[in-house]
Order: sequence, then C-alpha cells, then structure tokens
Amino acid sequence: MADREGGPTGGNRDQDAPSTSLAAAASTVLNEEADRLDERSRLNEEVLLDTASLPGVGAEELTLREGLAKGGIATFLVLLVLNSFDELEVAALSVLAPDIRDTFGISDGAIVFISSASASFFVLGAMPMGWLADRVRRAPVIGIASLIFGFFVFMSGLAVNAFMLFWSRFGVGIAKSNTITVHTSLIADTYPIGVRGRIGATNTMIGRAVGVASPALVGGIATLAGGVEGWRWAYLLLSVPVALFALMSFRLPEPVRGQWEKQDVLGEVIDDPDPAPVSVEAAFERLWRIRTMKTVIVGFAAMGFALFTGPVLRNLFLEEHFELDSFGRGVVETISGLGIVVAVPFVGRKFDKIYREDPKRALATLGFLLIPVAVLIPVQYFMPKLWMFVAVGTIVNLLTGSAFAMVSPIIQGIVPYRLRGLGTALLTMYIFFVGATGGGLLSAMLSNAYGPRPTIVLLAVPSMLIGGLMILNGARFINNDLSLVVGELREEQQEHHRQAADPESIPVLQVNDIDFSYGNVQVLFDVGFEVRKGEVLALLGTNGAGKSTILKVIAGLTTAERGVVRLNGRAISYVSAEKRNGMGIHLLAGGAGVFPDMSIEDNVAIAAMPYRSDSIEHEARVARAWGLFPELEGRRKALAGNLSGGEQQKLALAMTLLHDPEVLLIDELSLGLAPTVVQNLLAVIDELKAQGMTMIIVEQSLNVALSIADRAIFLEKGRVRFSGAAAELAGRDDLARAVFLGTDGG
Repeated sequence: MADREGGPTGGNRDQDAPSTSLAAAASTVLNEEADRLDERSRLNEEVLLDTASLPGVGAEELTLREGLAKGGIATFLVLLVLNSFDELEVAALSVLAPDIRDTFGISDGAIVFISSASASFFVLGAMPMGWLADRVRRAPVIGIASLIFGFFVFMSGLAVNAFMLFWSRFGVGIAKSNTITVHTSLIADTYPIGVRGRIGATNTMIGRAVGVASPALVGGIATLAGGVEGWRWAYLLLSVPVALFALMSFRLPEPVRGQWEKQDVLGEVIDDPDPAPVSVEAAFERLWRIRTMKTVIVGFAAMGFALFTGPVLRNLFLEEHFELDSFGRGVVETISGLGIVVAVPFVGRKFDKIYREDPKRALATLGFLLIPVAVLIPVQYFMPKLWMFVAVGTIVNLLTGSAFAMVSPIIQGIVPYRLRGLGTALLTMYIFFVGATGGGLLSAMLSNAYGPRPTIVLLAVPSMLIGGLMILNGARFINNDLSLVVGELREEQQEHHRQAADPESIPVLQVNDIDFSYGNVQVLFDVGFEVRKGEVLALLGTNGAGKSTILKVIAGLTTAERGVVRLNGRAISYVSAEKRNGMGIHLLAGGAGVFPDMSIEDNVAIAAMPYRSDSIEHEARVARAWGLFPELEGRRKALAGNLSGGEQQKLALAMTLLHDPEVLLIDELSLGLAPTVVQNLLAVIDELKAQGMTMIIVEQSLNVALSIADRAIFLEKGRVRFSGAAAELAGRDDLARAVFLGTDGG
C-alpha cells in the first residue's frame, strides 16, 4: 500500500520536474524580453541631453539681416527668385485649368488628374535630386534642373493635346523637385540655425506674394491674349526669366556641410574633405528610424490628399458655383493669399523664438495650426456669398502656409547633416506620391461623380485632422532626436582630433555608439569597439546577444539607428554593402554562403565576376580560391548542395577570400561542423592571420576563439560586457559560464 502510494507520489514528482523546468525557462525568457522592452521604452522617451544643449537652443538672437550676412545674400536671393517662379507656375495651372480643359476637350476629372499628377512627379525627381544634394556641389544641380524646368514650362505652352501636356508636366515636376530637396539642403548649410524659420518664412512670403499676384497676372495674360487658347502665353513668357536665373545659380558658393550645427554644438567647424558616398537604401533606412521624421512624413502625406488637389478643385468650384472667368478666379486666389503674405514674417520670427526655447513646442505649434483647417474647409465651401468664401479661404491659406513654411527648418535639424538632401527627398516622396497621386486619383473619381464641393470636403476633413494629430504626436520625440544629433557631432569631433593627434594609429575598423532594433525590439545598445590592422577579434556572447547583427551593420546589410562605422578612419555608415565590398569589407555568413543548386565551379565563377574584365586578374583570383582548398578543385562539377556542411563552409570561405578582403567577417565559423573540419578551417585562418589579414569571427566555442583570436569582445543582451585579450576572457567564469554552460554566472 505504501509502495502504491509512494509510487504515484514519486511519479508525480518526476512529471513535475520537467514541467517546472519549462516554466522556469519560459519565465526567464519572458522576464528578459520584458526587461528589453522596458529598456526600449525608456530610451524612446528619454531626452539624452538637457534642452539647452540642443542645436540652436539658447543661442544668441540674430536678426534676419545678420543671419543672411553670415552666409551671404546671393544664395538667398537667387533661390528665392527660383522658388517664386515655381509658385507662379503652380498658380498658372490652377487658374488656367478650366481654359486648358476646354482647349483639349477633356473632363474635370482629367484636368484634375493631370494637374495633381504633375505634382506627384516630384517623386521621380526627388530621390535623384536628394542623392546629388548629399554627394556633389549643389549649385550646378540647381542650375541644370532650373534650365530643364524652364524648357518644359515652355513646352507646356506649346502642347497640342492633353497627352503632350501630361508629358510636359512630367518634365516640369521632375525638374522643379530640386527646389525642395537641393534648395533646402543648401540653405540649411549656408545660414545659421537661429534664422532658418525666418528664412523659410521669407521664402514663403515672397513666393506666396508672387503666387498671390500670379493668378491675376496669368489670368490677365490669358484674357489679353484672348480666345480659348490665350492661356499658352502665360507659360511661354514664364520660361524666359527662369532660364536667366538658372544661369546665375551656377556661381553660388558651396558651404561646409553641417557647419552651423558644428559651430553651435562643438564650437568649431570640422570639414570632411573626402566623404564616403551615401547609399539611398542606407540613408532611407536610417532616416525612417528617426521617430520625429516618421510622424512628420505620415502627417504631411495624409494632408497631401486634400492640399494638392485643393487649388484645382477650388477653381472648378468658382467657375461652376460663382460663374467666374479666368481673371475673376485669379483675383479670388490673389485676395485669398494676402493673409499669408502679411502674417508669415511674424510666424517665422515667432517660430525661431520658440525653437530657441524648446524645439518640442515649436513642432507642436505646427500641429495646432493645421488641425483647425479640418473644420474651416467645409465651412468655406458652404458659404453662400463669394466674399465669405474668400474670407474663410484666407484663414485656411494663412494656417496651412504658415505650417508648411516651418517644415523645412524642422527636417533639416533632426536629420544627420550628411543626409539632408535625401531626408527632404523621403518627405517629398511620401507627401507627393501618397498625397498628391492618391488625392489626384480620388479627386478625379469623386469630382466626376459628385462635383468639386463634395470632393474637397470628403478629402479635407479626415486628411487634415489625421495630419495635424500626427504632427502633434511627433513633437514628443524631437528633443531626443536632436540629442542624438548632438551625440554624433561630438563623436565626430573626438575622432577628428584623435586622428589629427596620432594619424599612425588609426584602427582599420571602428564601430561607435551603435544602436539597432528589429521593429520595436532593440537588440544592440551603444555597441562600440575597434580592430587594429592584422588583428583577429573574437565576437562572443549568449544566443540573441546581437553578434550576427553587428556583423551585418559593419557589412552594410542593415543600417543602425544610431552610431557610426569607420574603415581606416573614414565614416562609411551610409555606404552600401556593395561599395563596402569594394572597399575591402567581406562577410562570410554562417550556413548561407553558397548557391546549393549550382556546381562548385559555377559558385567560384560567380564570386569572381567582378574581375571578369581583366582576364589575368580573373584567373589569379580563381586560382587563389582553388589553392586554398585543393579538394574542392577536384570536384568542380559537383553540386554545392551535395557537399557536407564543412565542405560548403570551405567553399564559401574560398569564394570570400578570392576577393582578398581587408577586413574579413566570419559568422559562426565552427557551428555544426565536425572537429576535424574545424581544425582544417582553423589552419586556413592561422595562415591568413600570418599574412596579416584583419578578421572578426563570431564563435560559440571558447576553445576555438582562444586558439585563433588576439582579442575578444563579449556581448550580452546587446551590450559589450567585456573587451580585452582573448586569454583574459577564459579567466572570467561569470561570462564563460553564461555562454558555454548555460548558467547565470552566479
């Protein structure tokens, strides 16, 4: 009886043991993940620096005249005039839309789509313009783009049908995208932070003044020319002064990039004479990780649904509801824009003042300006009298124009100075592609079915409300994002001084202050280390510590949200993986280094393709691969997928070493391989080490790491816990146990 009782009791105890163990393991995993999320949440909300330390905050107040004098007046004036021509061209299409529609015999929906689609062509020009703005002198880019803009404006006036007009608008849209991407980048680097709001406001004021006058001007030209095709003369005449100022822009000076942030934060201007080329993919990945940037992008993209189709719909409404001709519509547009011309200078001054005190309040102010527009637009379109329609429209223009004028200073402040052109391009792509194109398609369908008034009301209320709320939400992130900018500038300064003081001891590879996240889960926290020429560094740590991720960051396969990667002292944080390969950084990824459905010979041939233009070099590279592992050469025709794991690792290593890398990154060298295969691979590594190759090797085996590495880095939960001689790590029982024995080191 006792046995029967004891048996079951003992059996239950045995069954509970694995259950308890699993529960404990699950609890540990959940607790670690909770700690990680708590850490991520804390960092999201944390302002790393006090407000007074942020760029442009607490600075001495400058008058607009003083600010312009510091950067020179020429850049401001030439860009101001070119921007004004852009405003005039936009107004021309809006006011003359009904006349153009009648000339080509197309529907309201078709002319709305052509006009809004031309705005969306900014997308096609924004990315190359932004890319150029971050890589080359900006004045020639502005000059060439403006000449192309003038040419297509001229061709718009000569259009013989809607199809030709569409393609002329295509050219206009691409060319004038430089006014947003290249102009703003050049202005930010030319003029101090403390006057950027007023410069943006003045640009908007003069542009809007031209825009205010241009409806009456182009309407008057069309009326004087007479006939249904009088609108053509507005385009033909506009192209002449555009060409003249385009030629003047070629002589504008090129400022030091980021000079005013450097001066404000560091007290000195450091120039990089040979910046590494910026990759669009890396730049966009980095920019999209800036939380202020993300919310501003989404907010303005939402508002674009209403704002870009609004002018055309408004003029169609004025013609249908109030029976106004082109001149009358031009007068209405002119009067409606007077408010912003008068108010924007005060808005710019107020913005600069608030920004000097607290950038968070400055960005929140934009949201507060935009939210009321969601209510005012429906009110405007149900006004029974024309003067009431104009009065409410004046308030709408004042609010939206003031907010838009301040967007550029915000964007130029939060993005890394090396990415200003592409930062504006990213914003432009979303606003115009999502907002203008999406709004254009919806407007075309709705206006044909219901008319202009229901269309603008249906689009404006949700888009303006969502956009304004998103801007408000983004305000809580801006001070932290600016703090990260300060951190990067200080790191750059320290490194600059270190290299100047001791240029002979620059490491081959540096990673500093690296943060990285997969979605909302942060896996790297402030990771930094250096590797000297000819050194072998073992990268060790627990599973999920971020070892493979940091190799991907170094190789350029992904982009960190913060921090810098340097090769021989040169920052390559935004360089593409392909170009990093060309610079000498090569990654051998664990378990994924060969093409299994191809032969060994074809795998080697693909690896050697970059050298195929030089037959001698190509043959030497292939011979090097075969020489490393002669046993593979004897099985050239065998499928790579039929090789053992060790043989596949040898083939992958041969394909990588064929490029003679300056820095070799190996992820999981010995994982899953037989001891004899590991010894064979270690012999190759020892030979490479003797030849002076620099290597970083992720390794699970402490014995393997100690046998090949000069130094070791230990990562735990995305943080560097140890950095030092590899032999020293063996004496750290707390770390060794955590990795290799699965204990907590206690």
